[in-house]
Amino acid sequence: QVQLVESGGGLVQAGGSLRLSCAASGRTFSSYAMAWFRQAPGKEREFVAGINWGGNTYYADSVKGRFIISRDNAKNTVYLEMNNLKPDDTADYYCAAGRSGVPTTTAGSDYWGQGTQVTVSS
Repeated sequence: QVQLVESGGGLVQAGGSLRLSCAASGRTFSSYAMAWFRQAPGKEREFVAGINWGGNTYYADSVKGRFIISRDNAKNTVYLEMNNLKPDDTADYYCAAGRSGVPTTTAGSDYWGQGTQVTVSS
């Protein structure tokens, strides 16, 4: 069982930056691939970025070059650094853990956090 708790969301102006954190419980964090998803009002939850056990990273085209995902296994934490934010990035951001690989779909995620809200004003 893994419990995930996100933090770091907030209100930011377009062009600004935020760093989200996802703290995981349990001693097996390093054995999980991790990902960030987001869900805007009225839209489906979508993959944003993922990182596997070896530190390989994957990004949605919409955030490539602006967002950076990283993990610190010693702290049981995964981060999402978001730069050059746009109003279209406004959404609830969710952390996800996958036992079988980087979750790139909601069906591939075994555990979810409760989400943190990000609002980007124009």
